[in-house]
Amino acid sequence: MPVSTRPSVRRNLTRANTTPFLAMQSSAACGNDDRRIVGYMPLIGPALLRHQAPMSEFGIETVRNARLDAARIVQGIDGRILVIVGPCSIHDPELAVHYAEKLRDIIPELEGLVVIMRAYFEKPRTTVGWKGFINDPDIDGSFDINKGLKHGRELLVKLTDMGVPLGTELLDTITPQYMGDTMSWGAIGARTTESQLHRELASGASFPVGFKNGTDGSLQVATDGMRSASHEHTFLGITEQGLAAIVKTNGNEDVHVILRGGNGGPNYGPEHIFKAATMVSKAGFTPAIIVDCSHGNSKKDYRNQPKVLESVSEQLEGGELSIVGVMIESNINEGRQDVPPEGPTALKYGVSITDGCVDWETTASMLRRLNQASLKRMDLVRSGKSKRIQA
Repeated sequence: MPVSTRPSVRRNLTRANTTPFLAMQSSAACGNDDRRIVGYMPLIGPALLRHQAPMSEFGIETVRNARLDAARIVQGIDGRILVIVGPCSIHDPELAVHYAEKLRDIIPELEGLVVIMRAYFEKPRTTVGWKGFINDPDIDGSFDINKGLKHGRELLVKLTDMGVPLGTELLDTITPQYMGDTMSWGAIGARTTESQLHRELASGASFPVGFKNGTDGSLQVATDGMRSASHEHTFLGITEQGLAAIVKTNGNEDVHVILRGGNGGPNYGPEHIFKAATMVSKAGFTPAIIVDCSHGNSKKDYRNQPKVLESVSEQLEGGELSIVGVMIESNINEGRQDVPPEGPTALKYGVSITDGCVDWETTASMLRRLNQASLKRMDLVRSGKSKRIQA
């Protein structure tokens, strides 16, 4: 949902923040080129930012272990359930650390789960709205992207050093050079799952990547994305030094489908899982389905997320092997809020400024319920009573 900003404030911010861009202009708006470009500003190089905010050895190990666990789960080797849980988007680094501390403390009791925290800094918008911490870290229309990248990476480094694995949505083709080494899992969103650029990007990711079904509920675009990303690609990108380059990838074998519902309604029920597993199998992959408890599956009401998770848990307890994970939008406190006229300093603590989230107490209850179901399914596997559609 878009963050509300008073029109008069937005206009003033827009005028005020063109100044540094105008100073960068040289031949912009000359001839036929850049007729609608205000100007350009220097962008910090990925290698420099990684040097300024390096990962610790423990953080590197945290990322490596979670990548391996996630890959084994989507390949059907590890019987645990992958959980991508956390704020819809991060707007307050201190809040993110607070949430990560709570998540870290509960992880040891969840033996049937592999838990990865959502670390979403970029938000796709249906029309317009706040596009995330990297684009506008001060939530005031100043669009200090260099600041967003710097503070964003510093936060990710801190979280991984705490032992909390991270996952994110791959929204543009440049940011991964700044953040990719901190991530253990990635998603291609419903609005970009058909995009060739994003399929190419996923083909070179060093971690498992899930493709969401389209906003219209179409699963074909997701399976097409999987097939594309699993093959090698050659495309335009940037290096760690920030130079334009031709990128060649090997292809990503750890791709999978994310069911998030759509305009036609939810798609997390047994019949939807069967249909998705069949399509994934026919595409040549081991059925590996993550159910997004939010978005279309919750009918855009965060309070429905426990209902979705209960259905998933019941299917797991029935021996369903095609379900390998869930996504949960969660925060310290429930609901969502718009940015008030007073600005971000007046925001309520622990409440999302994008999609609505369940609170921490509900999150902990959901995780324990899912863990119970996962352990029961693992018992069924050992007894030979589980079921999977074969590729």
